[in-house]
Amino acid sequence: MKKILLGIALSVVALQSCKKDDDEVDTTVVLTVDEQKTYDDEAAKDFMTKNYINSKGVITAFDSTTDTDDNEKKLIDYDYVTLPSGVIYIKREDSLQPNPGKQIGTKDVVSLFQVVKSYVSAKVDDKIVFGSESTFASSVASGNVIRDPAYYYVKQSVIDAYNTANSTTIGRSFYEIEGFQEGLKYFKSFDLDDSANYNMQGIIIVPSRAAFARDNNFYGTSYNNRSFVFNFQIYNTRERLSTEN
Repeated sequence: MKKILLGIALSVVALQSCKKDDDEVDTTVVLTVDEQKTYDDEAAKDFMTKNYINSKGVITAFDSTTDTDDNEKKLIDYDYVTLPSGVIYIKREDSLQPNPGKQIGTKDVVSLFQVVKSYVSAKVDDKIVFGSESTFASSVASGNVIRDPAYYYVKQSVIDAYNTANSTTIGRSFYEIEGFQEGLKYFKSFDLDDSANYNMQGIIIVPSRAAFARDNNFYGTSYNNRSFVFNFQIYNTRERLSTEN
């Protein structure tokens, strides 16, 4: 049986696991807002040419040392959709989507089996790429379904408690990743028990402007100017009770 962890706790722990990419990325370069937008969009497209989806639906990098993955379909060759916000979503084939599936309400409690990574967009050898990879959350590594994470929906009681403790006036954007909320609207939920095995149903790529941008946020300044890649399966959703708001 997969254990269920609170999204906030998992995300805070995940802040500790940050590794440098194979490419050395100079994170001291300060980009203008327009430059950041261009960098994020170009880096996302580059990422989509360098990765494919394995048999379990997990994003996997092409291996230049072998030809065993040469026939795999690049992410960029899928029928992906780019939203006006810059968010990109990719659905796997219909046979791997829930049928009929459950529509996800704006305030629903969601359960996700997912791998979430974040990246800094930077120019390396005259090419704009995602570098400085950091794992934000990983169900594949932990075996845990992530239920009701605050980066999707934060309870008002959590906001109130934070403001009271810190004498602040933060709002929902302090916790929530708007681009993830936006992208998830295009997917439906499986009626799956937490113990069910996974097969990821899709991907959402969130540019930094649709994440935390340069704003103060709960997860720390290390997530400023970072783009996020969500690779997930939605296990179940249910209407949020009034006591859970």
